[in-house]
Amino acid sequence: MQQDGNVLFIIIDQLRADCLNGALAEYIDLPNLRAFMNEAVTFERHFSVTNPCGPSRASILTGQYAMNHRSVRNGTPLRHDIPNIATEMRKADYLPMLFGYTDTSADPRAHHHNDPILKSYEHPMAGFHEMLEMRLEESYPWRAHLMQKGYAFEDYWDVHSPVSPTGGAPRLNDPALYRAEDSDTAFLTDSFVTGMAPFVGQNWFAHLTYIRPHPPLVAPAPYNVMYDGSTLPLPAGFPDREDELALHPFFGPTMDKQTPTDVVEGFDNVEPTTENIQTLRAVYLGLATEVDHHIGRVVQFLKDSGQYDNTLVVITADHGEMLGDRHSWGKMSVYDAAYHIPLIIRVPGDQAQAGSVVTVPTESIDVTPTILNWVGQPIPNAMDGRSLMPLLKGQVPKDWRTYSFSELDFSDPQTPTLWQQELRTGHSNSCLGILRDERFTLVEFAADMPSLLFDNQGKGEMENVAEIPEYATDLARLSRQMLRHRMRNMDHTLSLHSITKDGPKSTPRY
Repeated sequence: MQQDGNVLFIIIDQLRADCLNGALAEYIDLPNLRAFMNEAVTFERHFSVTNPCGPSRASILTGQYAMNHRSVRNGTPLRHDIPNIATEMRKADYLPMLFGYTDTSADPRAHHHNDPILKSYEHPMAGFHEMLEMRLEESYPWRAHLMQKGYAFEDYWDVHSPVSPTGGAPRLNDPALYRAEDSDTAFLTDSFVTGMAPFVGQNWFAHLTYIRPHPPLVAPAPYNVMYDGSTLPLPAGFPDREDELALHPFFGPTMDKQTPTDVVEGFDNVEPTTENIQTLRAVYLGLATEVDHHIGRVVQFLKDSGQYDNTLVVITADHGEMLGDRHSWGKMSVYDAAYHIPLIIRVPGDQAQAGSVVTVPTESIDVTPTILNWVGQPIPNAMDGRSLMPLLKGQVPKDWRTYSFSELDFSDPQTPTLWQQELRTGHSNSCLGILRDERFTLVEFAADMPSLLFDNQGKGEMENVAEIPEYATDLARLSRQMLRHRMRNMDHTLSLHSITKDGPKSTPRY
């Protein structure tokens, strides 16, 4: 049965869950997201099933694990025939409007080799109607806006470099070239509010994607100095880099692959001093607060236009960010900081669950099935995720998962990565799986490397207990669990279809 109403699906790029609940929460001001949490349901143990940006969004929007869609790197094509949230929402009579980006690499089999769509990994996923192109490496409408406003820059990437107010050498937390009212975050929000105004009174679906607080870490005033790095908690992990290295061979290239220099523009080298790291962490929090301000504007637009109580609102992130934790940056890691993300959903008319918190494990692949379920559109068997609607009503299905699962591919078929070079792995075994249950986190590698096992009732991610004899039973149990998980979630696109004398028949997966 089709559901009348609107759907607003917001993804914030690279926002850590602990900005809302955890280590950083008390140090950052996010008034609008917190107010929204009081009106919605928050999922406390929500994880991205893969990283980085392209793969994570491919999983979110198709509802598939990376092991099935196989768009495992930025620039790896996504098969053109995989159902996704846009193709399925069209079947429900919604125009899937995109304000921002999906970071999708097109299937070269479906395009001529000269087609420009095959020259960038930032194109929209099939089925979306691009209302505003807002991509980190392109963003032509925003560039045009800045030029029209009189900002001068020779190269687009100069826009992402801090500018000294006094004309001297820039500091890490000097303001951006542009004013806050002209930032990419402000421009995207302005475009959304203006673009959606004519759709009031219609059923609509909009996917709004914020680039920030994704690097480059540069923020307009006042967000650039909103937080004092010296008052923030230090990054998690061992003070000594050598102790991190001793945990597992994977962490050497992980720490070397992305450094503080790689998360900023305009600096030849950024030494990993405590002052520099804390300054960059403060800028990240400032960017997150800027996004919060503009999400507040979006929610207010819904309220002012009389649409708030007729709109399913979903707010999440694509993945996390190490932010200096464990001497690492970015999201190419095994630690929770890179995968643990916020998920907040407000179902219109469900005041009984407002402000509640779901503590069972949920995964990023569950979002698309949830939206389809709410609008009354059948969920394709190809989707591995499950609808969260029972949880949103305060009910936990008896067969709900007891763990979450994530994957990471750290190869590059064109130029071997630092991991491939140092670990001597190939294209097919440069990958890992992560399984997190109530107590443990298991990391298994496709290559012949030792397992990682963290006991969250012990020292957690600070100690690998995989080689300790008393944990052997748990290690074996979790390894079997991961194997069974992969076996149970092999591609179901057609496996539950049957060709019979009465024609094709299909059985729902869940």
